[in-house]
Amino acid sequence: MWRRLRSALRRLRRSPAALLAGGGRPPAAAAAAAMERAVVRCVPSEPKLSLRFVLPDGSARHMQRDQAEPLGRALARIATNAAKGPAKAAKKSKKARAEGSPAGEAAVAAPAVRLFSRDGEAVAEEVPNAAAWQDGAVLQIGEAQYRVERNPPALTELRLPRSLLAGFPVCPKVSAEFAAPQHCLFRWYREQRPAGGGGETEGGDGPAWVEAPGGERVFTPSNAMVGLRLKLRCTPGDGAQRYGPPREVESSGPVEAGPGACTFDSRHLYTKKVCGQGSIRAVSYNILADTYAQTEFSRTVLYPYCAPYALELDYRQNLLKKELAGYSADLICLQEVDKSVFVDSLAPALDAFGLEGLFKIKEKQHEGLATFYRRDKFSLLSRHDIAFSEALLSDPLHKELRDKLAQYPLVQEKVLQRSSVLQVSVLQSATDPSRKVCVANTHLYWHPKGGNIRLIQIAVALSHIKHIACDLYPSIPVIFCGDFNSTPSSGTYSFINSGVIAEDHEDWVSSGEEERCNMPLSHPFKLLSACGEPAYTNYVGGFHGCLDYIFIDKNALEVEQVIPLPSHEEVTTHQALPSVSHPSDHIALICDLKWK
Repeated sequence: MWRRLRSALRRLRRSPAALLAGGGRPPAAAAAAAMERAVVRCVPSEPKLSLRFVLPDGSARHMQRDQAEPLGRALARIATNAAKGPAKAAKKSKKARAEGSPAGEAAVAAPAVRLFSRDGEAVAEEVPNAAAWQDGAVLQIGEAQYRVERNPPALTELRLPRSLLAGFPVCPKVSAEFAAPQHCLFRWYREQRPAGGGGETEGGDGPAWVEAPGGERVFTPSNAMVGLRLKLRCTPGDGAQRYGPPREVESSGPVEAGPGACTFDSRHLYTKKVCGQGSIRAVSYNILADTYAQTEFSRTVLYPYCAPYALELDYRQNLLKKELAGYSADLICLQEVDKSVFVDSLAPALDAFGLEGLFKIKEKQHEGLATFYRRDKFSLLSRHDIAFSEALLSDPLHKELRDKLAQYPLVQEKVLQRSSVLQVSVLQSATDPSRKVCVANTHLYWHPKGGNIRLIQIAVALSHIKHIACDLYPSIPVIFCGDFNSTPSSGTYSFINSGVIAEDHEDWVSSGEEERCNMPLSHPFKLLSACGEPAYTNYVGGFHGCLDYIFIDKNALEVEQVIPLPSHEEVTTHQALPSVSHPSDHIALICDLKWK
């Protein structure tokens, strides 16, 4: 470990030209960069700070000190550490032992250790460590000088996707401390094999690498790179012209050939650019959770027509990231999002395209809902996520519905067993703070006979949204996206659209007479399905129908354009969905909205 630390610290001692090429400070700091570095990590929420430096004898030191401790104690400890190396050398020296203790004592004499502020003044020893170790200060240990770098940019994780396809964007996962991915420097390389076609250079030192043009966070390999691996060199930056040590990562496998034409290619022709400031491009999409796609039932019963490799998560993620990035959306509401997919794949990828992500997991599953919004168009004001069963049980908002449902214990039990959730985010326009919008996202109960359960769930959802859009933020418009598992002929769709549902609607008896529950419901919104009623948004071997919607507040918003769905020929090229050219069994809904 110390060898790696020593090597990392030594890499920081470079010329100004080298610093610009791969980490360090800009030319203005060239003189200071000639010094050794003392790297200090000091975070207010932690009781200790850490200090790392390399002594003149080449030994690395890593110290942990209390932030409130007086500087003098830390300097004394550094002096003791600095004397340890010579002391060990003296013990091993036969000459020192032969000459007696005076020579040995001279060898282990502790050096003078002082800390100077940026303006050259000695820092008083009673100053607490947290205040003493400032960026740009100079630590002197004997004759050696160290420039203090407090909280320099540092990478904590750099990872490439396991699957790389030609023509599909490669979005690395970049995690950093005291840095931000948008301020990091990226350099991409492709493998170059020798002319003979072997995989390694002469001498067996591994493959040679050739820098690929671009230098952006997202890299799209060309068809010419099929069969070659990729390498990324990332230098962390903080946006204030400070750069930390770079890190490199190589892909685990080579670039593979892409699938050719995809169902979303023609849709991207309509969404090449982000729409204007007065407009909002919204997307709603059930992306098919890996936890459901990778079951034996899925492979053999639900999607037997789909090539097994096309059901693999890594393959589908390639398609999904390209599809979503190409929509240039302002709002994206996703359903069936695996937690690991959100954290490791979608959030890093869409962040690179300017979108901030929010996630709400279902408590009993490993998947949930994700809402993304464009950072330069919106800021997040508040979140109001709920689980339907929990809210129904405990929130006073739903007391009337709870009392009605108590009369139907069988239905009540089923409702409370469901793990369905509602994600609600209040966003504010970045250019016009008076414009706010309530964005809701949900995935209702799936069972074909669960119409009565879905009616209860949507009643809870709309009551909760009413509290936010009418009470907490009076009169803000609503955009309600999701997989409602309800066709246009269902009670749920009728209730959302019309604002009322009669107590004798047939969906109240969808599970049979034993589970009948008759109750009239209403809500105050004037909602419209922005994308209309497509023939289908879900197309699998045994079923096709319209289950997904983007409902909008028609008093405040209007539809500018609906992006056409893929043609029936495109959807059925490989029989049904998902397929090698489409990553989900659902189809994304996309529309451009504008404020009235």
